[in-house]
Amino acid sequence: MNYFVALLCSMLLTVVTFVSNGAPAMAEAIASPAPDNAQVYIISPENGSTVSSPFTIQFGLSGMGVAPAGIDRPATGHHHLLVDLETLPELDQALSATEQIKHFGGGQTEATLELPPGKHTLQLVLGNYAHVPHTPPVLSEPINITVK
Repeated sequence: MNYFVALLCSMLLTVVTFVSNGAPAMAEAIASPAPDNAQVYIISPENGSTVSSPFTIQFGLSGMGVAPAGIDRPATGHHHLLVDLETLPELDQALSATEQIKHFGGGQTEATLELPPGKHTLQLVLGNYAHVPHTPPVLSEPINITVK
């Protein structure tokens, strides 16, 4: 029950901030600081790997903890996987859930992906309780894989 109360309060604060100050202020109001030593990375598959679809991707994180979306705890966040993005999304706003931006708001540290054959680029970005990247953004190096 406490989880739902916290989530509802968080959503209400976001709406009130948006209505009173507009969208840019909303992102600022829900931005979370990241420790200087925070790093997110892809454990597996390795850069340059050839995989068969579906495959398992494992997420790594150091200097911070993992918490589900909706849970506002200092120095925590949850993973978002960027798939084949040519340019990064706006890193001062909530990340939209799309085919190219996959959310792992349950606090998952691995997932099974199904991608079409060919070359793909994968990159992680950590988002706070409201899916907003931290300040500064905690972003992995992109990796390239080939799906056979």
